[in-house]
Amino acid sequence: MVEDAVPLGSLARALVIKLRHHGDVLLASPVFSVLKNHAPRIEIDALVYGDTAPMLSLHPAIAQVHVIERDWKRLGPLRQARAELALLARLRARRYDLIVHLTEHRRGAWLTKLLQPRYAVAPSRPDADQLWRKGFTHHYRQPKNARRHTVERNLDALRRIGVYPSEEERGLTLVPGEAAQERVAALLAGHGLADGGFVHVHPASRWLFKCWPVERNAELLRQLHRRGERVVLTAAPDAQELRMIEAIVAAAGVPAVSLAGQLSLKELGALSARAKLFVGVDSAPMHIAAAVGTPVVALFGPSGELEWGPWRVPHAVIASRAHPCRPCGIDGCGGGKHSECLASLPVSSVLEAADRLVAPA
Repeated sequence: MVEDAVPLGSLARALVIKLRHHGDVLLASPVFSVLKNHAPRIEIDALVYGDTAPMLSLHPAIAQVHVIERDWKRLGPLRQARAELALLARLRARRYDLIVHLTEHRRGAWLTKLLQPRYAVAPSRPDADQLWRKGFTHHYRQPKNARRHTVERNLDALRRIGVYPSEEERGLTLVPGEAAQERVAALLAGHGLADGGFVHVHPASRWLFKCWPVERNAELLRQLHRRGERVVLTAAPDAQELRMIEAIVAAAGVPAVSLAGQLSLKELGALSARAKLFVGVDSAPMHIAAAVGTPVVALFGPSGELEWGPWRVPHAVIASRAHPCRPCGIDGCGGGKHSECLASLPVSSVLEAADRLVAPA
């Protein structure tokens, strides 16, 4: 038992703060489920960056999703101040009893000071100043040098305040929504694709050092085509990612359905949920596929699969054993955006993993 556990029965509202990228936010979704399960009467809100809000919107345990827009800094001092004050007013109106801050972002400490909840929990920081040390009633620590999944690291915030999740509570939650489901169903029907009748391949990432080479992706498409598989390709509406998809399709020389740049995050989830298999690199779409329960083949290079691998879904991780330097966390070998450990992964390993996860067509 935790001696200074938070009395959840006395709380009315809680705010969970996760100011990170899309995948990071999705991996925080079990925090909301667990807290709601252990304290059903609490209204739980989220505070995230605006572009990541679809990762949590429609989550059944979340009452409201508040957002900070990344471009506020470009509005100029006056307009930025107005946006910040308007957000603060909305948060103050909610009168939070508990704040769960899941990162070391300084904004969480300032918000806690301004919102004055009865309880607040945040990570321990070795460089913590007085605002951080005194601003939170509870600090949670991580084991040194422990390679634990990010989901578990997030849940440590709840463990620190006396909430211990069961195994069944720790799954990811992503709800595509009716509109996304309908649009994806129409797109697939237009290409003659049935649910469970295609492989979803998402080869691109905003981080070049996480991308498998074009020629390897092209060979994968050729091999899947020879097996009689239909392939749907996706990518973000980013010029660099779209060029990569075009290069893969051109090099493969076989039919593939490209929905690259055409789907929202919710629609990406709806698509993955209808696929028989997802193949991709360590990225938010990989976590989305896991969240909707689709088997995943994930290719890992510099990032660590123990911390960031597919969570609670049938999966296979393809990673090099010939590079003892991995996972290094560096943006490519020497910082050059090209990762030898990832580029060297053979197509045969991906196909063998696919065979283990789903029966060939």
